[in-house]
Amino acid sequence: MSRPPRHLADLELAERREAVAALGERAFRADQLSRHYFGRYTDSPEDMTDLPVGVRTALTDALLPRLLTSEREQTCDDGATRKMLWRLHDGALVESVLMKYTDRVTMCVSSQAGCGMGCPFCATGQAGLTRNLSAAEIVAQVVAGERLLSSEGATPRTPRGMSDGEARISDMRPVTPKGHSSPTSTSRVSNIVFMGMGEPLANYKSVLGAIRRFSDPVPSGLGISQRSLTVSTVGLVPAIRRLTEEKLTARLAVSLHAPDDEARDELVPVNRRWKIAEVLDAAWDYAAATGRRVSIEYALIRDVNDQPWRADLLGELLAGHLVHVNLIPLNPTPGSKWTASRPGVQEEFVSRIADHGVAVTVRDTRGREIDGACGQLAATVTGRSVGPARRVGTPLLPLA
Repeated sequence: MSRPPRHLADLELAERREAVAALGERAFRADQLSRHYFGRYTDSPEDMTDLPVGVRTALTDALLPRLLTSEREQTCDDGATRKMLWRLHDGALVESVLMKYTDRVTMCVSSQAGCGMGCPFCATGQAGLTRNLSAAEIVAQVVAGERLLSSEGATPRTPRGMSDGEARISDMRPVTPKGHSSPTSTSRVSNIVFMGMGEPLANYKSVLGAIRRFSDPVPSGLGISQRSLTVSTVGLVPAIRRLTEEKLTARLAVSLHAPDDEARDELVPVNRRWKIAEVLDAAWDYAAATGRRVSIEYALIRDVNDQPWRADLLGELLAGHLVHVNLIPLNPTPGSKWTASRPGVQEEFVSRIADHGVAVTVRDTRGREIDGACGQLAATVTGRSVGPARRVGTPLLPLA
């Protein structure tokens, strides 16, 4: 498949200035374009009233090509969860999920079209890998989420990293209609999780670029704290170690799903290359380097990985480390032979892990009705969505 078109979000700010200069325009126009895209979430030349009319279309055509075309949107949870299906420039399909809570907005983004890891209980993994996404295609999912929030009645506000004077240039955010409460902290995307379609660390360069765009201040990026970003992996050890050297503060989530290599070889095929001990060693090094607690993702599957002895073994492996366990009741996927654990089994699993002094929560099943929950993305695909964890045992802040 052809490469995605060059986009402003693929480039560092200095590279954008060079690109604008190569088009025969003054370099500071790159900063103006960047403020519109990252601060006001627009790529429409009609909105860019601070640029001369004669150059708007040429600059947006060159540096702000449309990367995502909406194919379908589905909502549930009284509109608080929205799954978006996107068609990319080459026809590939990806999904992202936006989840609104009283104190935050979380976006679950895809890093690949499909996934090549082959986990048999995950709809995305069963779809296979189509291709990697570019950094800009990943970023565009969040920018689309920001546009959506703005269109739903967010009050005008100064974009991240902008002065009030700079913000007055743009009045495109609608005022909250009469009779509606004004949103506060939920008027912007506050948390981003790389838990949609794909294995993020198998698309390392683009994911790292997206992290930079998400966390760099306007006009370089969106200005979202790295501490509000979570990168999930099935355990690509060399990439985890490489990520450790980047000196980030994003959270690492490891999709473990079994405490013993025999079961994990079946559930997470990459375990045949890097065993549990290697994966956890790399995760602990990441925690030590960043000071961030590692999240262990564990889908509870009836009679496969939910036995009491496996709960004890998991607790033993994790005890004493900077970690918490995020238990996920298995979500249904077409053709799967497996199902979620029985309620009593789940409760005992939680209790046994907590008995080892390990923080443990059970993930909310947000988005299940629209195939937008963990493991259900198939594009038709969504990705693993992250909902608020129900506090069980040792208190713990929710992942998202």
